[in-house]
Amino acid sequence: MVDADFIARLADRAGEAEQLRRLPQATIDDYRRSGLAGLLLPARYGGLQAEFREILDVVRQLAHGCTSSAWTLGFYTLHNWMLALFGEQAQDEVFADGPVLCPAPLAPTGRGTPADGGIRLSGRWSWATGVMDAGWVLVGAICGPDDAPYPALVLLRANDIRIDDVWHTAGMCATGSNDVIVDEVWVPAHRLVTVADIYGGTAPGAAFHDAPVYRWPMVPALALTAAMPALGTAERVADLFASRLSQRVLAYSGASQKDQPAAQVRLGDARVRLRAVRALAEAAADDIEARVNSGQHVGRAARAGVRAAAAHVVHESRSVIGDLLESSGASAQFLDNPLQRAKRDVDVISGHVVFDYDVSRELAGALEIGAKVSPFAMV
Repeated sequence: MVDADFIARLADRAGEAEQLRRLPQATIDDYRRSGLAGLLLPARYGGLQAEFREILDVVRQLAHGCTSSAWTLGFYTLHNWMLALFGEQAQDEVFADGPVLCPAPLAPTGRGTPADGGIRLSGRWSWATGVMDAGWVLVGAICGPDDAPYPALVLLRANDIRIDDVWHTAGMCATGSNDVIVDEVWVPAHRLVTVADIYGGTAPGAAFHDAPVYRWPMVPALALTAAMPALGTAERVADLFASRLSQRVLAYSGASQKDQPAAQVRLGDARVRLRAVRALAEAAADDIEARVNSGQHVGRAARAGVRAAAAHVVHESRSVIGDLLESSGASAQFLDNPLQRAKRDVDVISGHVVFDYDVSRELAGALEIGAKVSPFAMV
């Protein structure tokens, strides 16, 4: 359970964070003190080494305060888990002082060519959430020689990158998801791990720590975690809408909105839909957890099913927010109104590639019936 005061402080700072286009230092300090950064960190490095499902409820609750903060802090926490999938030498290096703040733009938009026991890396990466406060950065790249390239994740120190301030957006402003640029930086081989191992739950850390949490495949972990800010935000909008009903008097008619059946229907509908998608997310997490704990290989069909479930959670959360704002009046459209900010933030979240509603459902259906799917599909 997340401290209620922490959530309240996130809500108080939401406007400031949006204006800053990054998290306020006070929020970073609160996060460090909270211990959440170590939630999925291996016990070997002083972390809690919790079950993976625990991050989902944490991030959902944080979104009751601020969507952008929940997204950023959730990914900081998740990325410590991802770093625990690397080999022992890399982990000893990155976790020398405990959990770190590490953004992870994973699209393979860089190129790493073999050089002196490692690679020489160049590239540009977008969507580096939280990069303004980073100590390390994790990027995706195509590595190896030209005749045998392979996709990998590459770990860099923050002083090896340049930041291009491009994050001027309609929503999720406080995530500070600017671009990362790397020019001919040498990276030792121990700071690479193949995407095939990361996707399949067979990365070096899976054996190194011998704990089921580090055998979770990446796409289900990413998709479910990233869906939680949208769900938590929709829950908060329903709470705000319910509170607003008791106070709002409709213009011209003078009637109290709480006495209007249409408003009551919208609230009841929102509560049921949100409970349903929360149960869907929990069931998807339970399925992966059961497979991992029993030592089963989590195949592509199961992974695609979780991605589709996460996309549905975001799709429904966005729809619920839209329905409630439609009945909230023009005053809800002021930019500093938390209802309006919630809508803008979740609209932006829904554009994340992992939540492409058509693609995620297509992949799930195709893999269930054994249809051909690209080996590079994000599952």
